Amino acid sequence: MTPDTFKPKHFLWTFKEGVARISLNRPERKNPLTFDSYAELRDLFRELVYQPDVKAIVFTSNGGNFCSGGDVHEIIGPLTKMGMPELLAFTRMTGDLVKAMRACPQPIIAAVDGVSAGAGAIIAMASDIRYASPEAKTAFLFNRVGLAGCDMGACAILPRIIGQGLASELLFFGRSFTAEEGLAWGYFNSVVAAENLDAHAMTMAAKLAAGPAFANGMTKNQLNYEWDMSLDAAIEAEAQAQAICMKTNDFRRAYDAFVAKEKPVFEGD
Repeated sequence: MTPDTFKPKHFLWTFKEGVARISLNRPERKNPLTFDSYAELRDLFRELVYQPDVKAIVFTSNGGNFCSGGDVHEIIGPLTKMGMPELLAFTRMTGDLVKAMRACPQPIIAAVDGVSAGAGAIIAMASDIRYASPEAKTAFLFNRVGLAGCDMGACAILPRIIGQGLASELLFFGRSFTAEEGLAWGYFNSVVAAENLDAHAMTMAAKLAAGPAFANGMTKNQLNYEWDMSLDAAIEAEAQAQAICMKTNDFRRAYDAFVAKEKPVFEGD
């Protein structure tokens, strides 16, 4: 994969100045996922581990909606006819998308406009930062289609963002919540007018891309791995991570810029 020339088959991709922009491309149906788009997204996020030129990612909306989840006709229908081995292969594949998003070192920003439902809500949840338009409607709706709320890591990640009680309510009832609710709960970092949402997300991604990319990747790594560490283990892990970062050229650049009373220019090494 080369970020400048990458041409996915099942979603849109642009890359400029260290920032990759992804959006699903079925706006007439509120951007549902298919078996193929799931798999291609999973493969992309796995590959991004080896793409240091990509410094930050924006997963944005298209045509006024983020993602309506799995396509009813192309995913849900076929799933009702599958045997257990096929079903387990599918659910593991969808979970692998979240694993890949969390494992890639680049910070991921979700820019959520309109519908973000089912697996679409999961993609936003698995991102590092979430911005929403006032029109955003989010629903972890698995319960409403006869499924458990424990899909693609929802029972692990969502309570860590908004707390156990609120997460339980959303996963048991599958109800949608507004941008204002999400902001109050800490699910969304901010709410931005729809016409400015994509530009805001890209501006914030550009700030990330201009920062110390290696150190940002280390921060994301520690945010992931410290979930199940004791305090002592976490502090030791952070000591080692910070010592590693102190050997980077970006750390030296920041010091030299401070001494010279200049703004540091980070290069990610």
